[in-house]
Amino acid sequence: MAQIEQFAEPAVLARPHRWPPGDGVGVFHDVRLAVAWEAAPTSTLDARLVERYLSALDAADAGRPAPECRRPLFQYRCHTGVRPVQFALAGLHAHIAHDLVLAVVETCRTRDCEPAALEGEFERVGDLLALLEERIHDDLMPGPDLLRIADPLTHLVSTWSLERAREAAWTAARVLWRLRGFPSAAEEFARQNDAGAGLVVRFLLTPCR
Repeated sequence: MAQIEQFAEPAVLARPHRWPPGDGVGVFHDVRLAVAWEAAPTSTLDARLVERYLSALDAADAGRPAPECRRPLFQYRCHTGVRPVQFALAGLHAHIAHDLVLAVVETCRTRDCEPAALEGEFERVGDLLALLEERIHDDLMPGPDLLRIADPLTHLVSTWSLERAREAAWTAARVLWRLRGFPSAAEEFARQNDAGAGLVVRFLLTPCR
């Protein structure tokens, strides 16, 4: 995979699909691509974010272990009881809780700066992620005429918060950056963060029909 030198160009995301229609992994990818075409590239942090996401897809395509937070997505990708909006939100959570955390740390390492120096870029990336969440709800959430009263999907979707996910990612990135002088501790923290993200992803993929 070619390195993304400066900005996350939409063309980088427009990779050939290897997924059949309805594949859960492809659901998130299609929405992510649509938003990338709508929103102008924001920063090198955005580029790193896309790079981390594509690295996970490359690993899965090559048969290498994917990050733990994405394993449920590959496991349930064709489950007929999981709705498209669930796949999209689960992919978004992995994108934030895993990809964004590592993207912040990698950008700090490249620039030799503290995370505080990236707050502005982090907020702009957050605006893009908010647009992505909005597109997911607009395009994939069934209308009220299709949802029964107290439909489990309504409860499931309402339990996830973009703002909380972003706040947690920012905290995790700052902690991981502070642990950079302690490789074993940093590796363990990153592994546990990945595992925690995986639990949320698995919850979001609870079959609802």
